[in-house]
Amino acid sequence: MTTSEPSSGPVGNKVPRTERGRQTLRKLLDAAAIEFGEKGFHEASIIGITGRAKTALGTFYTYFDSKDEIFRALVTDLSDRVRSTVGAALTGRADGGALETEREALAAFLRFAGEHKEIYRIIDEAEFVDPASYRSHYESTARRIFERLQAGGRSGELRTDLQEAHAWAIMGMNVFLGLRYSIWSEELPADQVAEVARSILKDGITRPSS
Repeated sequence: MTTSEPSSGPVGNKVPRTERGRQTLRKLLDAAAIEFGEKGFHEASIIGITGRAKTALGTFYTYFDSKDEIFRALVTDLSDRVRSTVGAALTGRADGGALETEREALAAFLRFAGEHKEIYRIIDEAEFVDPASYRSHYESTARRIFERLQAGGRSGELRTDLQEAHAWAIMGMNVFLGLRYSIWSEELPADQVAEVARSILKDGITRPSS
């Protein structure tokens, strides 16, 4: 995984206060993503995580009390990284309108998922290991989509009667497009897949009337 500053992690007196500490935390989270992604929660181990991170076992307990705790931190970290990746893709670009925004947001997500394939297994396992984080991941994602839809309504490009359910429907489409074209196979480029989704939002799937 590409390293970046951890967006979440330990709480209380375990929060790293130095750059070196933050780098170590990042190494542990990245190693945990690989360990959980390859083995699943139940087969993964703290020793496996520290071995991948090339840190001492005692270092793990400087930041986390248990395997459950680092898993919860990892789910939040991955969710935050998706948010920041999509946000960065939408920042500073020319405003192409609401549908182009959704296309670019999906393309950014597809690229992220392709680079971090472990995200699907980890998020799916969170439904049973950490239901609160699992629910928060999807609720926050749908909320951001709904906010963009509302902005499109205010600008006059989209309907003003779009509901939260529309955002969840778009998110569901995006999730399964990611599963098919970022995880199972990358036979189509992210931009091409995102364009299919944009055309569905714009034109639907009914045959144009003659």
